[in-house]
Amino acid sequence: MKNSCQDTEYSGMMQCQFLLLTSDRRLRYSFREFVTVLVRDPRIQKEDSWHSYIDYEIFIHTNSICFTRKTSCVRRRYREFLWLRQRLQSNAVLIQLPELPSRTPFFNMNNPNHVDHRRQGLQEFLEKVLQDALLLSDSRLHLFLQTQLSPEDMEACVSGQTKYSVADAIHSFASLNRRFPIEDEERKKEKNDADSDSESSSSGLGPSDDSISCGCKASPASEES
Repeated sequence: MKNSCQDTEYSGMMQCQFLLLTSDRRLRYSFREFVTVLVRDPRIQKEDSWHSYIDYEIFIHTNSICFTRKTSCVRRRYREFLWLRQRLQSNAVLIQLPELPSRTPFFNMNNPNHVDHRRQGLQEFLEKVLQDALLLSDSRLHLFLQTQLSPEDMEACVSGQTKYSVADAIHSFASLNRRFPIEDEERKKEKNDADSDSESSSSGLGPSDDSISCGCKASPASEES
């Protein structure tokens, strides 16, 4: 009788462990990080009466903890991609970065095939960059993808020469460019829940993040293609 009870108990423990392992596997497979990047909507922008350039919209959608915002859209031009690749390479010398579409004097912004070929090349470049964990740790990449700061302002922000941090810059741009209200509402709800929990446990708290001005403004695009 005793052996029978022991066998039943052992069988129950094994079944429980199996269920826990199965549940853990399901949890791991149900949450997989992803980063979707699209380079799209090329537009001709007038620089002055004599010069024009093309910029492209960069759309990001992700659940990765590496990103401050889970959804964003910015516009960048080819020259800014050149700057980004140079800066990423200088900070990750052991990594062979993917190539950008070549710069050619025969590029015609009024030729749809030329424009789309470059757009595809820019998207492939970003897709490969975003697969590398080391490159993802570079703050310049996040400022490039989720703010409209110029290269000069991005460098200043990363080097600590601005009143705002990288996260401040990203949130500030998002507040000026409210194209994704669902994420804004989710963040607002999370903040309100956190504030409610804090108020119930303590009093005399300092000012909230909303009262701190980061002084970050979206910068216009650079002057070369």
